Amino acid sequence: MNLGKIENFSINTVQGLVIDTWNIFTTPILELSGNKISVLSIFTAAIFFYFSTVLSKYAQQLAKKILDNRNVDRGVKGSIIKIAGHVAQFLGILIALDMIGVNLNSLVALGGVLAVGIGFGLQNIAQNFISGLIILFERPIKSGDLVEVDGVYGRISEIGSRSTTVTTREDVSIIVPNSKFISERVVNDSFSGERRRFAVKIGVAYGSDVKKVTELLNKIAMEHDKVLKQPMPEVFFKDFGDSSLDFELTVWINDLWASVRILSDLRYSVDEAFRENDIEIPFPQRIVTMKS
Repeated sequence: MNLGKIENFSINTVQGLVIDTWNIFTTPILELSGNKISVLSIFTAAIFFYFSTVLSKYAQQLAKKILDNRNVDRGVKGSIIKIAGHVAQFLGILIALDMIGVNLNSLVALGGVLAVGIGFGLQNIAQNFISGLIILFERPIKSGDLVEVDGVYGRISEIGSRSTTVTTREDVSIIVPNSKFISERVVNDSFSGERRRFAVKIGVAYGSDVKKVTELLNKIAMEHDKVLKQPMPEVFFKDFGDSSLDFELTVWINDLWASVRILSDLRYSVDEAFRENDIEIPFPQRIVTMKS
């Protein structure tokens, strides 16, 4: 057997396979505004898209490193870091598309195709993404805020491009679409700062010494170490109820996450103080007269 012929046959076979494979990968399979796109160009775009994601993460890390050395609000810092990541990724995608020959005219045509797709099923994703950008720029909410939206109350732990993570007091993480924060009513307890006034409602029996009740409520509030002394707690005689004299103790608290525990402590103290001073907390009563 002639070894030279075998070697030539093997080399020719390999060369043929390489050429055929190269032709398969480089043969245009799609034409967009005059630009011919092949499997190889799509693969190249995928690689550069991956690098744009890496670039986005690096930009976020760099922004975080720069802002850590400056006195910047945590919410502002989070917004800047997110925006830096989006800008870096967008630039990376533009560079990747340019390297495979997709110009701006092609992007406009592609945008028209995507617009049709969005109209048929992707509008929800687009709406949440745009809402995420609005949140980052306008900052109606920020990381660390205590909010109530769509029946969910908790602290915002992360604002993403599509959704926001809200962590409840039970340490349950709830994913809320960003559009909820733009289109629906949102209660943000932290919008004007970590301080808020709360009210504890109390009813006492008719005939109780109202001045004594006021003194006790003021004393209880002033003695609690989590209740702010400025502004001072206040007691209001709200109304003459059906079964009780209605009072309201208002206090200012700057630890909003612990507000449930603080208000609970105040109610325990009120019950104990009223028992010691023989002040009755009544329950609703009705007098029924029977006629024969």
